[in-house]
Amino acid sequence: MLKHIQLFLKGMAMGAADVVPGVSGGTIAFITGIYERLIGAISSINKHTLMMLFRGQFRQLWTAIDGTFLAVLFAGIFTSILTLASVLTFTLDHYPILTWSFFFGLVAASVWMMGRTVKQWNAQAVVAFTFGTMIAYAITEMNATAGSDAPWYLVLSGALAICAMILPGISGSFILLLLGAYSTVLAAVANRELLTIAYVGFGAVLGLLLFSKGLKYIFERFYNPTIALLSGFLLGSLNKLWPWKETLDTFIKHVGTEKEEIVALSVRNLAPGDGWPIAVVFALFGAVLVLGLEYAGKKMK
Repeated sequence: MLKHIQLFLKGMAMGAADVVPGVSGGTIAFITGIYERLIGAISSINKHTLMMLFRGQFRQLWTAIDGTFLAVLFAGIFTSILTLASVLTFTLDHYPILTWSFFFGLVAASVWMMGRTVKQWNAQAVVAFTFGTMIAYAITEMNATAGSDAPWYLVLSGALAICAMILPGISGSFILLLLGAYSTVLAAVANRELLTIAYVGFGAVLGLLLFSKGLKYIFERFYNPTIALLSGFLLGSLNKLWPWKETLDTFIKHVGTEKEEIVALSVRNLAPGDGWPIAVVFALFGAVLVLGLEYAGKKMK
């Protein structure tokens, strides 16, 4: 029972990270020691296990897909998303610098933590790390789109976002932001708009089943350069999390309706402004939290 509670709390931590653009639930899974088990469990859902479902072999199916692990973990993730969506919307609206500072510290500490798990920093690992940094940085420099509320677009957004969410260092929420679907999804979760959630969820399930198999294959055969690449992703993503920003271009979404909102299409980073000492404290708190999560993850194994 205690292990299930611990796993549920890890899921809640992953869910909290997935809500914020720039932070990946995959990063939390990695530093708490459950990442490879998660990928293995998801990738075990295949034709063979589906045949067990159709044959009524439910007990064998549950064992084959590590069902208890997935059920408890995703219960924690969804609980966190449902409860924290409104809270994070509030903090990002009213205390953006402190909120971004906290997550900047969290991810900065994660770079070091993931980097030290690389077994050997050879030329291949250094190239992978550099490439990952460049790719993630380039992604964070991309301008967001206006997006769409069409069902097909929400399904596509869910599929692309979930692929990013299970990669340490790439934020699924940021992918939603680039696609112009972040505010739509966050509002749907906060307001319990079930149809919108269903479209995004359907896309997420499809993306998760397809992407996890390839990721498991890569981890099994190219572990060292893969971890180095993901460490680079984390470092490059810090560009997105820098707290002080200036909006350069905006778009008004749902003009003339109750859902009318101003969406930032492009931003640029600024030098630290007033209140930076408090922001540093929040960043340090985020870093300490990551170290605590890693320590707790080792104790819970």
